[in-house]
Amino acid sequence: MGYEIDFLPVGNGERSGDAIALRIGNLLANPIQQTVVVIDGGFQETGQELVDHIKKFYNTERVDLAVSTHSDADHAGGLTFLLEQMEVGQLWMHKPWEHATNMARMFTDGRVTDNSLSEKMRRSLENAAELERIAKRKGIPIVEPFAGVSDPSGKVVVVGPDKQYYESLLPDFRCTPEPATSGLTEFLKDYLAHAAEAVKKLAESWGLETLTDGGVTSAENNSSAIIRVELMPGKYALFTADAGIAALTRAADYLTLFAFDFSQLNFVQVPHHGSQRNVGPTILDRLVGRKLATETVIKTAFVSAAPDGEPKHPSKKVTNAFRRRGAPVHATQGDKKVHYQDAPNRGWGNSVALPFYQEVED
Repeated sequence: MGYEIDFLPVGNGERSGDAIALRIGNLLANPIQQTVVVIDGGFQETGQELVDHIKKFYNTERVDLAVSTHSDADHAGGLTFLLEQMEVGQLWMHKPWEHATNMARMFTDGRVTDNSLSEKMRRSLENAAELERIAKRKGIPIVEPFAGVSDPSGKVVVVGPDKQYYESLLPDFRCTPEPATSGLTEFLKDYLAHAAEAVKKLAESWGLETLTDGGVTSAENNSSAIIRVELMPGKYALFTADAGIAALTRAADYLTLFAFDFSQLNFVQVPHHGSQRNVGPTILDRLVGRKLATETVIKTAFVSAAPDGEPKHPSKKVTNAFRRRGAPVHATQGDKKVHYQDAPNRGWGNSVALPFYQEVED
């Protein structure tokens, strides 16, 4: 039994996204005995690269499970290529229009037409609607990823959001139009952009953590599907998409309810490209582990971050916090990253984790 987890580089400049492929099974002796899972597909321009990667390295035309954690373009855009070009066993995606009457009215003839929508929300819902149209045309079963849903193998399980929490988030989705842009607004945007370059620096040490529990995340991001994958007996991975503290805490509660041993969580995706708004010390203590007295590598963390994503993607506060808990963070930042065990060696060089930073952004 082995596994491979691939994080593809997504985004140019400061735009980050997620495109993750993984496979588990008897990869050395009989690669046909494998389960292939895709969790998000990045932007549209990432889709073909994702398809080509699976065909080349997994030697298959089949994806057993494709997951759209949420419908933002940096996560869902590339999945259209996957659905069109590969045999897909199941598609997991939320359909918000089936849970909120006001959203149901936004769909006419297969297009989102309600002019009360913000442009970002319109694009997001259109991404979801397009995935649904392709799946229906190709006969791909659609399952909404609420807590407790699992794939046929039982190794891939949704731990958040639960349906009740998801539906409670829908009224706070950003469905109002953006304000009209004025010259003054553009001036302020420009001013703030330049001011951000002079962001205040804070000193950190191994014993001094400045990350707090006060981060707030949008309802859309908190609606992200959070996925636990059993890589091999006693070894699990957690994929967090753009979930924030509230959603992650609820997922941790769900795992605790079923007496999950968090020490078996050996691989963790850093949420939302490493934004400091998505995690805090309390939830990291639960999911990753408590801070260690000295630096020790116990588990692995990956983050999808664009080449020029700093200082937000990833936040040095966040990567330091993971490292204190024995999970040094490996960042894409323009390069493919693979975490594997008992799988064919591709001849790639070793990834170097991000360092511990003595200074972080406020």
